[in-house]
Amino acid sequence: MTPALSVLEKTFGYNSFRGQQAEIIQQVIDGGDALVLMPTGGGKSLCYQIPALVRNGTGIVISPLIALMQDQVDALSALGVRAAFLNSTQDGTERMRVEAAFLAGELDLLYLAPERLSVSSTVELLDRGRIALFAIDEAHCVSQWGHDFRPDYLRLSMLHEHWPNVPRIALTATATEVTHAEITKRLDLGGARHFVASFDRPNIQYRIESKNQPLQQLLTLLRTEHPGDAGIVYCLSRASVEKTADFLVEQGIPALPYHAGLDTAVRQRNQSRFLREDGIVMVATIAFGMGIDKPDVRFVAHLDLPKSVEGYYQETGRAGRDGLPSTAWLAYGLQDVVQQRRMIDQSEGDRAHRQRLTQHLDAMLALCETLECRRVQLLAYFGQASDPCGNCDTCLAPPEGWDGTIPAQKLLSTVVRLFRERNQKFGAGHIIDILVGKHTPRVTENGHDTLTTFGIGADLTDQEWRGVVRQLLAQGLLAVNSDGFGTLVITDASAGVLDGSRPVRLRREPDRPAKAAKKSAVASSLPGEAVPLFERLREWRAGAARDQGVPAYIVFGDATLRGIALTRPATLAELASISGVGEKKLDTYGEQLLEVVAAG
Repeated sequence: MTPALSVLEKTFGYNSFRGQQAEIIQQVIDGGDALVLMPTGGGKSLCYQIPALVRNGTGIVISPLIALMQDQVDALSALGVRAAFLNSTQDGTERMRVEAAFLAGELDLLYLAPERLSVSSTVELLDRGRIALFAIDEAHCVSQWGHDFRPDYLRLSMLHEHWPNVPRIALTATATEVTHAEITKRLDLGGARHFVASFDRPNIQYRIESKNQPLQQLLTLLRTEHPGDAGIVYCLSRASVEKTADFLVEQGIPALPYHAGLDTAVRQRNQSRFLREDGIVMVATIAFGMGIDKPDVRFVAHLDLPKSVEGYYQETGRAGRDGLPSTAWLAYGLQDVVQQRRMIDQSEGDRAHRQRLTQHLDAMLALCETLECRRVQLLAYFGQASDPCGNCDTCLAPPEGWDGTIPAQKLLSTVVRLFRERNQKFGAGHIIDILVGKHTPRVTENGHDTLTTFGIGADLTDQEWRGVVRQLLAQGLLAVNSDGFGTLVITDASAGVLDGSRPVRLRREPDRPAKAAKKSAVASSLPGEAVPLFERLREWRAGAARDQGVPAYIVFGDATLRGIALTRPATLAELASISGVGEKKLDTYGEQLLEVVAAG
């Protein structure tokens, strides 16, 4: 048995490495640099934790997540790993204690924020100790093309300059070819071995549906598919975060808000509750989530359109880190497209910056409107070929494609006539009223009921027309005017549609039958006879976590409890064979677990 495999079994309780883990770990143990692109839940942390335990010295982990360092250290301590952090939350006495432990060689891992490396005293401290490796977590933060840019990461090339003989491993859960190249350049990792794992998360079911009373759609998802499950709901604005959290609480669902406008203490308290309690729904802006290690997040829902595929992938990847069935759900509508286009037009920065934002949005719209497998399209964005997955909405309920050329011509003609005949521009709602022939006060007052296109679209409903507008915007055949009012204008590509030389293919949403309420996602994946024991184990875990003041997943993850419920171990030896039960946890919790199993 290699030293790395021995640590994996005894400390972490796993029998074998996954994917490229063994190769990556050996590269760093041997003193080589590595750049690792691996999906959330793929086991990135082990790629630096195990080398830090095998090599002489302390592994220095550069992490942007001060608010989560305590939980990361608690999780390692529960495994018997000597871990600590240095950050601005500590007083002088505590910092001195940690520094002394580092200098005495009593730490396996030490977590630092990137900002601390710009402080000369930190560099002097590291010079006086023995460093096993540098791990740069969330490495996409160095990229201007990434979605969580942190300027402090730009200074991390100094690691190689100041400590040329210490191996470095940079890790991220998401990177396009452009981001990958920028990470390589900015961190001076051209000579490193690059490991690009599959970005596929087969346990996540990707679903995107049209907005139609989105709060009610969200409530249906939670009640019918995820009762009692922990999850994250992403909203674009602080106001919608507050509104959504209040709505869920009124409906009896334990929900908490999280956004940058909340008091720091409130944010930390809400984050702590989400991590430490079962079944909490966090409603948040994208300010929340990076580095969240909670493995039993069963769903990630988006009530607004993400700005990029990279951001969407990173956010949905927070679901199902334990490999158990999870849902990535997005409600998406016409107003999302209008709003995002308008935000790009009004954004600060030069033309190249706006062009980059537009490219990101176009890729996201293509994912939303695809007739093909969502996963195939998502993985293709990261340069990975794949086959239809059978576990996304377009595979499970294939949408129908239809010839939308004539409806597109009707709509574009209306936009053209309004501008050329009346020198007017209007938003989607008014244009649709003209097409379906509604005599609204606004239509009548402006004389738009005399237009030749008035009423020629009565064969489609308002909702269907909104789908046409949304898809024309997504295909670049229609645009949002930069006047700030969301009015619609034609594009250069519109001419081909109007003269009939360019056909328009559109997507018709399939009817989705209502689902009956059911058990939580994990419980529903167990055979019926195992469910009662699984629920008793969760209750025991909640009590053990409360007693120790740590998140429940630090005691054991759902995947380990599921294994216990399925195998019903009667001895410590049988319990030790279950994935996730290492030596320290067997010693700490073994007898208690056997009592819970026996009581059933």
